[in-house]
Amino acid sequence: MRFHDRRQAGRLLAEPLRDLQNAGELENPLVLALPRGGVPVGDEIAHALRAPLDVLVARKIGAPFNPELGVGAVAGQGPPLFDPRSLTLLGLTPEELAPRVERERAELRRREDLYRSGRPTPEVAGRTVVVVDDGLATGVTARAALRAVREGGPARLVLAVPVSSPQAADALEPEVDRLVCLSRPPDFQGVGQWYEDFTQVGDEEVVAVLRTSATA
Repeated sequence: MRFHDRRQAGRLLAEPLRDLQNAGELENPLVLALPRGGVPVGDEIAHALRAPLDVLVARKIGAPFNPELGVGAVAGQGPPLFDPRSLTLLGLTPEELAPRVERERAELRRREDLYRSGRPTPEVAGRTVVVVDDGLATGVTARAALRAVREGGPARLVLAVPVSSPQAADALEPEVDRLVCLSRPPDFQGVGQWYEDFTQVGDEEVVAVLRTSATA
């Protein structure tokens, strides 16, 4: 399954989520999208569920020789989450990555301030929280985000993505009460492979979507 763009993926992903809502499994939902790519997807889902939308900022910790290769992630106020297998394979230690962790924490705080524009962090305790992204490759960033939400005491935690590598989906399923994923292609190589239009989402678009959602 390939998607035209993130918004079409969000509309398709909203269908099984709406079925869960009608069955009573998504009471009092709050949609938290991982910026930036997850925000257009989450916006469509929030409209379909008639739920508030906010962001859940998490930052990937990249390998020194390849920043795109995620070996860990940070989210919320908790400690960094590392993938032990990746660290072992690459001969890295958490201590070596400490400067990268601090840079990503600083960027996380910058983005939270920019996206929220003074709004408080949403309260998740006792709510059904639907965490949304545009896809999962390794899943390390999503795992950090999910654990940050879990610490807030949600009544139910759902992860919703249009597409995922089979390995990431299998690894994250135990982290949530329900995983909703439209496609787990065995030949997965990257999230962008499954979109016709995978144009980068900018900060301006994220801010505009959240502003519109807050006034809807």
